[in-house]
Amino acid sequence: MLKGIDISTSALVAQRQRMNTIAGNIAAVNVSHDPKSGDAPFYRRMVTFQADTDSLDPESTGVGVKYKIEIDTDSELRKTYSPGHPHADQDGNVTYPNIDVVTEFVNALEAGRAYEANISALDITKDMFSTSLRILA
Repeated sequence: MLKGIDISTSALVAQRQRMNTIAGNIAAVNVSHDPKSGDAPFYRRMVTFQADTDSLDPESTGVGVKYKIEIDTDSELRKTYSPGHPHADQDGNVTYPNIDVVTEFVNALEAGRAYEANISALDITKDMFSTSLRILA
């Protein structure tokens, strides 16, 4: 019973990290360089999930969720003509992140729904646990 709570909790943590990453992407949609690395362009961050088999207990069948933050270097960076910008190249183009705000908002909605679903699963597990204790008492 407690394993179900652990699984839902790990999923909540993973979805929260996904939402934080999406918020960071939206906030950085118009930055011309990555503040951490200097003049390098900022690339979109993505969160990927996988089963947490490292914490797999042979006594139970459920596993939690692990997440990993990856940098999307596959898609094209946006270029905008702005010759007066301090980060403009020799042609007057400024490189902006490969972030599509509409995609990020859709991902945020999806992460929010997944978070809500995990809250519901947590509530159902808690209710089952309470009912079991009531029956035993």
